[in-house]
Amino acid sequence: MNNWAWAALALYLGWAVFAFGIRSVLQRRHTGDAGFRGISGTPGEASWWAGVLFVAALLGGAAAPVAALAGLPTLEGDAALHGVGLALTLAGMALTTLAQLAMGASWRIGVDSDERTVLVTSGMFAHVRNPVFTAMAVTALGLGLIVPNLIAGAAFVALIAAVQLQVRVVEEPYLASAHADEYAAYGARTGRFLPGLGRRT
Repeated sequence: MNNWAWAALALYLGWAVFAFGIRSVLQRRHTGDAGFRGISGTPGEASWWAGVLFVAALLGGAAAPVAALAGLPTLEGDAALHGVGLALTLAGMALTTLAQLAMGASWRIGVDSDERTVLVTSGMFAHVRNPVFTAMAVTALGLGLIVPNLIAGAAFVALIAAVQLQVRVVEEPYLASAHADEYAAYGARTGRFLPGLGRRT
């Protein structure tokens, strides 16, 4: 199990460094702005909880393989399960990167309600409105299968809850306000996280 835990930790750290660190550096280089907006709302609000749960999920993603290396029990699984987890992780990492790059200058971590960016509706975004979050969920699921312990499960649940809150409470109201009819039409023809599912009416 230790080899799988080391692999999960290395993959997770590499993914996190690129998805948040290097991506921010590239964004600043191309636009003069790193794109980081932070947690929305005030403590206790749904938007604030979205940010807190997101941070908890990120920390949990690293803690799960570390805990496995320290001896925390994992669910019994065979090499096939770990292999599926590895495949999902690699696919999720690649899709996260592609979706982030597809956003171009509009890429942000968090939302500034006074800011107006271009609404991206091409590529992956022609099929789902939040491909970055979908890809992140695939990555987290894959990592959880590589190291199937309680921390990985809790991190995955925290990520799903954070994404749902962030999208429904923060991002969709912001985009509906910023892009009005354009976003209404876009939301009516594309799914929220998966093609055809969660269209806005």
